[in-house]
Amino acid sequence: MTLTEFLSVDPLSWPAIAACLLSGTIVGLERQLRGKPVGIRTSSLIVLGTYVFIALSQAVTTDATDASRIIGQVVTGVGFLGAGVMLAKDGMVLGVTSAATIWALAAIGICVAVASPLVGIKLALLVVAILVGVDILENYSNMLTRGVHARYSAWRQRR
Repeated sequence: MTLTEFLSVDPLSWPAIAACLLSGTIVGLERQLRGKPVGIRTSSLIVLGTYVFIALSQAVTTDATDASRIIGQVVTGVGFLGAGVMLAKDGMVLGVTSAATIWALAAIGICVAVASPLVGIKLALLVVAILVGVDILENYSNMLTRGVHARYSAWRQRR
């Protein structure tokens, strides 16, 4: 076995794998710095795993098979993963943003496989911009911290 054969990951590609890891790290770093449950490892593995499933499904697709069915199954599976990070406590549902982030991470993995690695990285930056940007807006405006957000803030202060 030659070194080239050993390093080959066909039908996957090293640039796409690197983009998955970078995208997951970008989003996971933001989550980890905030002490949220979906950190760098989890984020990177979600993006990478999704990419691998989609890229492999594209490689085995024939006239009798449909790669889009795999995307549907990944979305369903990731939905269950996201549901696992949500929790109801004192009449509030916590972890919804983490669940939504998990779904966005899976979408990034699909984009790396279907569109391009650069699209995945751009989407990771957009996800972080949303997570940080809305947090900044909430800190500036009392109007955005009404209802559940006000109860959540009060609950966190009691802990």
